[in-house]
Amino acid sequence: MSKILIIEDEAAIRRVLVKILSEENDSYQVEEAEDGLAGIEKIKKEDYDLVLCDIKMPKMDGVEVLEAVKKIKPEIPMVMISGHGDLDTAVNTMRLGAFDYISKPPDLNRLLNTVRIALDRKELVVENKRLKKKVSKNYEMIGESEAIARIKDMIDKVAPTDARVLITGPNGTGKELVAHWLHQKSERAKGPMIEVNCAAIPSELIESELFGHVKGAFTSANKDRAGKFEAANGGTIFLDEIGDMSLSAQAKVLRALQESRIQRVGSDKDIKVNVRVVAATNKDLKKEIADGKFREDLYHRLAVILIEVPALNDRREDIPLLVDYFANKISEEQGNAQKSFSDKAIKLLQNYDWTGNIRELRNVVERLIILGGKEVSEADVKAFASK
Repeated sequence: MSKILIIEDEAAIRRVLVKILSEENDSYQVEEAEDGLAGIEKIKKEDYDLVLCDIKMPKMDGVEVLEAVKKIKPEIPMVMISGHGDLDTAVNTMRLGAFDYISKPPDLNRLLNTVRIALDRKELVVENKRLKKKVSKNYEMIGESEAIARIKDMIDKVAPTDARVLITGPNGTGKELVAHWLHQKSERAKGPMIEVNCAAIPSELIESELFGHVKGAFTSANKDRAGKFEAANGGTIFLDEIGDMSLSAQAKVLRALQESRIQRVGSDKDIKVNVRVVAATNKDLKKEIADGKFREDLYHRLAVILIEVPALNDRREDIPLLVDYFANKISEEQGNAQKSFSDKAIKLLQNYDWTGNIRELRNVVERLIILGGKEVSEADVKAFASK
């Protein structure tokens, strides 16, 4: 059922539009408003899939209605109804975010076609939002500690910019989550997020992986291949464990950052790329620089913004929230009833030495859910947590 609102001060035109739409498709639920103010009140109270709005109206004209709807419920497509003398204004409403405009008297085929396309678009917008929320839940940052609050605040400030970010912290602390949040809260969220684990790729292949290669560049190069930087064009590339990257690859990454250009291995042709770089490492890069293992100029290019993710032992007050989050998530994934943790069990987990950080905590919670009793007790934690 698609809900459509017609905002039009001329009763005769309202009746015609209601009749046309109702007869076209019995799944259209069509409602009316006699002026802009009445229309806005309806939109505040109800969710509509489409609004058809006249431009010239008393009390509140169509342009004002459009601007108000874009603030209240920006996902609703607005189709403007223009009289002959309103054509320039109708075209201007497109710049303000209107989906389309139709002229009076409305051409039947154009009207119905515009309505169908607008409703399809609304469905896509809603589905994209749903998928985005689903993706976002996979990368939630759980915690209310001062350290996590600082990181969230930093992300909110930095994400809308194109500033490069270096994320540091021990293994298992959630550096990847920070990178995903930076991407999802940025203007590049609609573009790709390409992840590269620099530690997992052999040093002789890292340049080909990042920048691609041309056919014949090396023995197994049987065809041209684009690299990760090209794949991330218009989005974000996340260089995880960048401290393990070879010096020769570092030099090429530096050039890519300086010039926004890359060259495939075996080619001298420049390829322009528009990529935001977010990097992460568990190493002390300043020590790596002193030891000649990391380029200082690359460090300063990457660390425009530095975000340090604390070890779990330094944010123990977040452990009850994390345990509850993981217990919910694991029970949902396994299709089991959620288990609760006793206060003493939580206290014991808070005092545990979490050398593996968040990753270790999740594994322990999963183990306790599988092996523990109906309510995970202090005895369960003592029996299974350290295994």
